[in-house]
Amino acid sequence: MDHPSLNMPMRPYCFAKNEIIPSQSATLHPADIGLIRGYAIFDFFRTVNHEPILLSDYLERFTKSAKITAIPLDYSKKELEEIISELIEKNDLKEGGVRMVLSGGISPNHFSPAEGSLFIFCEDLQMPAASKYENGVKLITSEYVRPIPEVKTTNYSQAVHSSLTWKENNVEDLIYHFKGIISESSRSNIFIVKDGILVTPKENILHGVTRKFILSQVPEAQVRDISLEEMFEADEVFMSSTTKRILPVTQVDDQKIGKAIPGKMTQQLLEKFSVLEKASSE
Repeated sequence: MDHPSLNMPMRPYCFAKNEIIPSQSATLHPADIGLIRGYAIFDFFRTVNHEPILLSDYLERFTKSAKITAIPLDYSKKELEEIISELIEKNDLKEGGVRMVLSGGISPNHFSPAEGSLFIFCEDLQMPAASKYENGVKLITSEYVRPIPEVKTTNYSQAVHSSLTWKENNVEDLIYHFKGIISESSRSNIFIVKDGILVTPKENILHGVTRKFILSQVPEAQVRDISLEEMFEADEVFMSSTTKRILPVTQVDDQKIGKAIPGKMTQQLLEKFSVLEKASSE
């Protein structure tokens, strides 16, 4: 993790080695199974006007992920909040991102989870261009289920490898499916709208914090299996995540979605999320 010569978006201070240190001093042991086995968890949230958005939900998911993966986390949610608050202040992170990473640890058998290393660092953040919210984005389908899908692991191999051709094909991301049933994007949850009804997948997904907010705004929304065919025939499709917020999808593979413009419900939910962001920063 020590790359001081690179032009990285990481802010000067991070939490590592159980204390706040200069970011360029943070290191990970090469035998850590987070590196040699790809076994680690993370979470990521944004700050608006120096305030973390929906922090309690993110910390709840992070601590739950640690329990599911059996990676020891020696900090309570309150202690994590205090560390994060100090980091935001020390890095003057007005608008940016905070990333928490918990590695799998240095295992005696080079395989099983052990006492891992906790890193928390602040990043500059580039949000999607306004044109993407105005015109929508393109996704491509991929038959795949993420390992331990209910956990935000660091295993993004499928998406990273696929991304090598995204730019030239004007692709924003993948949408995963298995046996004809969609689940999620590589970094976002997926929603469809048909005849005014909001629907989102229930299986093989990460329970996103932005997804949770959307469902709180539309209590009559359906959480169920969605087929590829149903998605292609939807009036609207959008993706939700910390960094993408609520981003309209107007094309999947070679097929246009609905009228190929951002839909009414998508725009309404984005407006509601903008109100949340504003209220959280006041």
